[in-house]
Amino acid sequence: MSETQDILIVGGGLNGPVLALALAQAGHKVAVIDALPVQTRSEDGFDGRGYALALASQRLLAAIGVWNRVADHAQPMLEIKVTDGHAGAGPSPFFLHFDHAEIEEGPMGYMVEDRHLRPALLAAMAETDAITVINERRVVAQETDHNGASVTLDDGTELTGALLVGCDGRTSGTAGRAGIKRAGWDYGQTALVCAIEHDLPHNGIAHQFFMPPGPLAILPLTGNRSSIVWSERTEMAHRINALPEEDYLQVLRPRFGDFLGDIRLRGGRFTYPLNLTIANSFVAERVALVGDAAHGMHPIAGQGLNAGLRDIGALAQVLTEARRRGEDIGFPPVLERYQQWRRFDTATMAVATDAFNKLFSNDNPALRMARDVGMGLVGSVPGLRRAFMREAAGLSGDLPLLLQGRQI
Repeated sequence: MSETQDILIVGGGLNGPVLALALAQAGHKVAVIDALPVQTRSEDGFDGRGYALALASQRLLAAIGVWNRVADHAQPMLEIKVTDGHAGAGPSPFFLHFDHAEIEEGPMGYMVEDRHLRPALLAAMAETDAITVINERRVVAQETDHNGASVTLDDGTELTGALLVGCDGRTSGTAGRAGIKRAGWDYGQTALVCAIEHDLPHNGIAHQFFMPPGPLAILPLTGNRSSIVWSERTEMAHRINALPEEDYLQVLRPRFGDFLGDIRLRGGRFTYPLNLTIANSFVAERVALVGDAAHGMHPIAGQGLNAGLRDIGALAQVLTEARRRGEDIGFPPVLERYQQWRRFDTATMAVATDAFNKLFSNDNPALRMARDVGMGLVGSVPGLRRAFMREAAGLSGDLPLLLQGRQI
C-alpha cells in the first residue's frame, strides 16, 4: 500500500499537529504519523501539565484557527516576578518585576493546560481535509533522493512526499535516519512537574525563584491553581518524587512559601531529565527538523514549546512562499532558507538558557552578588525592562508572519 502527500510529518505531539494545520491552511497536502493511539493523545483528564505560551505563540494559534478552541481555558500571565534565594530563607532584596501594562500588545503570554491544547489540535486536524492522520504506526525506514522522500511504516505502508519533517522529539528517529548528529550535555538536574491548588488567588502572576539546586517556576492556571516546574539535582529529584503526597508537599512548601496560603497537589507528578541538545543541522536531503527534534534546552526561560512554534512559523512560511514561486519545496536552497532563519536564533537562546542556569544554579557568593546587582539594574531601567518583557512575549527578532498573527 502506498500513499502520496506533499509533506510527511513524523510526530503527533504538539509541534506536528500545529505544523500540519499551518501547512494545510496554506494549501499543502500533509500526513501526520504518530505511534500512539488517538485516544491516548486526546484524553482530557487533568494531570498537571501546562504550557507557558508567549504572546507571539498565542497569535500563531489564533492565525491557524486553534486559539478559539482553548481561549476559555487559558490564563493570561499579567506579571512575572523573578527572585533569588534559599529555600525557607526568603528571597534576596534584589528582584525583577515585569508588568504587562508596560508594553502595548497585552499579556506577555498565557498558560494553557495540556488536557485542553492537545485535544483541540487533534479536533482541528480531524476537521481539515488536507491532513491525513495515521495513528498507532511507527516509521521503520526512510529514504530520500533528488525526486522526493518516502517512509515505510511498521505495517508495510509506504508514504511518499516532497519533504519529510521530523517533529519526533530529542531522540528523533527522523534525524538519526538522515544521519544528523547532535551536540549537547546533561545538566545533572531533573525537573519535578506538578500542579497545585492554593487558598489565595494568584492574580495572573508568574514567579521564578532561583535556588542553588535549580529554579522553581510557579505558573498561574485558571482558578486558584498553579503549575509547578521545580528543578533539583537528579538524585534528590528522584528521592523527592518517590515520597508520599504529603511528604512531597512538605519538601515543596519551604521552597514555595506561604504567599498563596496553603497548597495541595492536583493531578499527577512527573519528572523530566534536563539537558541541552542541538542537532548539528536542522536540514538534510529532503528532511527538516522542528522543535525538540532540532533543539532541546533548559526550561529556565520557558522557551521550549515557544521555540518550536517559531520553527513552525518559519518553515511554513518558507515552504509556502517557495511553492508560490514554483520551486520544489524539498530542494536544498529552500530548506537552507529555513535553517538560516532559525539556527542563529535557536543557538542564541540555547546559550542564554545555559548561561542563566549556570549563573543561578549555584551558591557562589561572588556570583550571587553579581546576579542580584544585575537583576536590580535591569529592574530599575525602564528600557531594559521593556526589552526583557518583549523577549519573554516572543515579540523580538525576525518574526514569521504567523507569529505576528497574519496569514502566510
